[in-house]
Amino acid sequence: MPRITHFSFPELRLAARDAHKLRGYFGTLFEQHSPLLHNHLEGGGLRYAYPLVQYKVIDGLPVLVGLNEGAELLIQLFLEVKELVIDDKTYTLNHKDLRCEEVVAGYGEELRRYDFGTLYMALNQENYPAFVRASVEERKQQLNMLVRNHILAAFKGMGVWLEPHERIMVQAELEQRQTLFKNQAMVVFAGGFTSNAILPKWVGLGKAVSRGFGAVE
Repeated sequence: MPRITHFSFPELRLAARDAHKLRGYFGTLFEQHSPLLHNHLEGGGLRYAYPLVQYKVIDGLPVLVGLNEGAELLIQLFLEVKELVIDDKTYTLNHKDLRCEEVVAGYGEELRRYDFGTLYMALNQENYPAFVRASVEERKQQLNMLVRNHILAAFKGMGVWLEPHERIMVQAELEQRQTLFKNQAMVVFAGGFTSNAILPKWVGLGKAVSRGFGAVE
């Protein structure tokens, strides 16, 4: 069973766009743990794998989500975090919350409804052109497939493996939105999906999950 840690700051309220600033702060403060906290390797390269520490702002609440090795690391760092600095503003932390548990994740017999607590970035440079050209029905099918693929990627990152007969089904209900990402306009989605997958709270699906996108509830 995957281990998950939620490290949150209940006295603070930030904007959703501040999630990547939270990531930058922790990556700089604990540079020695950069492979997990920032997905950067010691030689300067990138760790191309599902992020095991994810930074999110859920309804204003800043929260770090750690999975497996990332969960253990957040437990180690909990007492060392005395303040947050976001946009040159220092927030003294009088109250921090740490919750750690083993969670069930993987294939389920029953359907469950999930909502995205943050915008879902489903598309990349490869599949975006096909999405633009597709009909409304084709777009729905493409999004169903993408959500399913992103669930499987999250399972792999959590160390969850399915049996050959265990098939994940997805019915997405998403509305297209637009946001700025690295100063570029990006197509993103709000909404949710129904699936027989069992997913832990606030785990990320899709692109840029380390920066807060695609957090499921």
